[in-house]
Amino acid sequence: MYPKILVPLDGSDTAAQGLQEAIALAQQLKSRLRLLHVVDDYPLMVEMAPVVNFEALRQSMRQYGQDVLDKAKRMAADQDVEADTQLCEITHGRVAEFIIEQTAVLGCSLVVMGTHGRRGLSRTMMGSDAEQVVRASSVPVLLVRRPEGIP
Repeated sequence: MYPKILVPLDGSDTAAQGLQEAIALAQQLKSRLRLLHVVDDYPLMVEMAPVVNFEALRQSMRQYGQDVLDKAKRMAADQDVEADTQLCEITHGRVAEFIIEQTAVLGCSLVVMGTHGRRGLSRTMMGSDAEQVVRASSVPVLLVRRPEGIP
């Protein structure tokens, strides 16, 4: 039904909930996971342009993303689910657009991701990558809410 499931990860508790749901689905459906972390350094370039050592900060972001992917892959393997990882860096556009693009490029038939559940002004001003993926995706998207008690 869903042979390849795309799981975008950002290291948050909500993304971890999405990963757990994706692993459970993959076990039942005998699917393969594609774990994706997107390094979006554009906001940092704008906000931190005067920072002398921007490259060190960017490398730190890459390492964080790789750590997130490595941990997620171990979690999947511990539950006998096959998973591939992909660390990507974008410098323009929205993360949601990149996720949608990768769904097609990778041939994924389902996206499972966490949603931060922003409300009010924060949601209006920032939007939600998860919401954008749902609106524009050509494949089904399963959104997993944040755990109770997590702000």
